[in-house]
Amino acid sequence: MQLRPVLQALAAAAAASCALYAAPAAAQQKFITVGTGGVTGVYYAAGGALCRLVNKDRAKHGIRCSVESTGGSVFNVNTIKAGELDLGFAQSDVQYNASKGLGAFKDAGTWGDLRAVFSVHPEPFTVLARKESNAKTLADLKGKRFNVGNPGSGTRASMEELLVAMNWKMSDFSLAAELKADEHGPALCDGKIDGFFYGVGHPSANIQDPTTSCGAKLVSVTGPAVDKLLAEKPYYAKASIPGGLYPNNPEGATTYGVLATVVASAKTPPETVYQVVKAVFDNFDEFKKLHPALANLRPENMVKDGLSAPLHEGAARYYKEKGWIK
Repeated sequence: MQLRPVLQALAAAAAASCALYAAPAAAQQKFITVGTGGVTGVYYAAGGALCRLVNKDRAKHGIRCSVESTGGSVFNVNTIKAGELDLGFAQSDVQYNASKGLGAFKDAGTWGDLRAVFSVHPEPFTVLARKESNAKTLADLKGKRFNVGNPGSGTRASMEELLVAMNWKMSDFSLAAELKADEHGPALCDGKIDGFFYGVGHPSANIQDPTTSCGAKLVSVTGPAVDKLLAEKPYYAKASIPGGLYPNNPEGATTYGVLATVVASAKTPPETVYQVVKAVFDNFDEFKKLHPALANLRPENMVKDGLSAPLHEGAARYYKEKGWIK
């Protein structure tokens, strides 16, 4: 739209030459799609922030960015691999497992073309329970109706890893629901489930809504099984959710978690990734203001923390220009 007055002026002066130059410009327009998660989660908001900054300069670089709401981390990695997404958000543990052919990627094997772009916000594993359950720990929810996350989400992959560490099975819940992130809050308040497990950056509308609507309570995720995971898995770290961040939860919760990361394929063109990275870091203060979960990010951490796949060539080029990596 910004080009219209310019083109009109050029047309008045030299209609024929304007027509000659307009065609190649239109042909150069490139569309990219970024896979995120549920619309109430932080991935969707962070993806929107990323695309907004890319699109701000689309007249210069010719890239138009759009966001797609998806099933989450595992889905995004598999869909990038299939060539149907250009970039996507994934938990750091999902990135690690995809690059090594572990966990949810055991059958598919190692994906050598997976590339890291940067890491974003921390994602504490968050357990929320109906206030009537009086649950203080995850163990208190054994035998209850519990949402374990939808297949294809990083939340589900992490939940399965935690259950193995706890020597639990899905059948240890009276119902192991597979609701998507956008569905578990309403289901909790409607009394259809007693609790849910969700990896998410904070503050999140997904946690805000049930804590406000039905007084849902944060539950700590600690104990020997978590200690074991922290000792054995390089992508996990201790995390906490501050008291008072959400209504009816003055005490907060102690848990563990991962980092959100942005990934691509080695086949995603270097210039595309370079322009995406440039858009974020050249407008970094604006990026941080676009969602509260992004407020405390630091570039020097984002280019290394939680990244287990090799850096994408386009991202590495920008970071070297900045002197952030050698």
